[in-house]
Amino acid sequence: MIAAAHLKGAMSIDVEEHFHAAALASGAPRAVWDGMESRVVAATETAMSLFADAGVKATFFTLGIVAERHPALLRRIAEAGHEIASHGHAHWRIREQSPAEFRADVIRTKASLEDASGQAVVGYRAANFSLAAGTWWAYDILAETGHRYSSSINPVRHDHYGMPDAPTGPFLPGVPGIVELPMTTVAFGGRRWHASGGGWFRLMPYALYNAALGRAERNEGLRGLFYFHPWEVDPGQPRIDAPLKSRLRHYVNLDVMGAKLAHLMRDRPWGRVDDVFAAEIAGPALLPGWSPAVQGIASAEQTPCSGQG
Repeated sequence: MIAAAHLKGAMSIDVEEHFHAAALASGAPRAVWDGMESRVVAATETAMSLFADAGVKATFFTLGIVAERHPALLRRIAEAGHEIASHGHAHWRIREQSPAEFRADVIRTKASLEDASGQAVVGYRAANFSLAAGTWWAYDILAETGHRYSSSINPVRHDHYGMPDAPTGPFLPGVPGIVELPMTTVAFGGRRWHASGGGWFRLMPYALYNAALGRAERNEGLRGLFYFHPWEVDPGQPRIDAPLKSRLRHYVNLDVMGAKLAHLMRDRPWGRVDDVFAAEIAGPALLPGWSPAVQGIASAEQTPCSGQG
């Protein structure tokens, strides 16, 4: 039974193939993606079954290539009452794109998701939480293209991502019309730690993760913003050859993830991102503003073209 004291958190899933994961890039480069086994439909349906059993509505941050190749999946997600949001077209990190490429990417993705689902798309999450000081210009483009919120910053130290100095709660990134909803963290021992799901949730004992999330609620008034991927509930996925650290990150405890998620959804109340943070999205003027030091931000004009397209 859910304890009444818990704040309602936002449940989300980043819909991508198992071979799209950044940790496996050395073993599954983009050049071989088209020849790899697609498992995203069955894995996403497994996640949807977990949500249905728990009575939870969630936000599905979905890649545009998934929507274009599997439009019926997007329709089923929307018909089940979940929110459809953007995860970009093909899992490019923002720093790998020029502003022009990024604009074309988010416009194409938004159209693909809306065409497939019949639902307006207002949310965005950068691949690998790659919105950073040097790509702050992305907020202007997201606002211009009709996105109302981003959930692209993880305020922790990490070897692949992270902005440890960023606010831990919703804030305005200095661009009218869009709000940033950072991933949940918890303060302990003089630094911030993950409390938002993903590999940390698979790795940590459930009781420890649940305690960390409770600490973030009680001590900082933070609502949980949880995420995982369809491949995390697909223990039968083929194993891709990659460095040991990467394989540990990707494959550890896949066999217990479903049971841990079911436990989490029994213990706490969860909802869609746009519902849980509806007040912040609708009334951004009430939120604090924040941006990194000016010297750390590259302007759109100064950012080099990646050459990807």
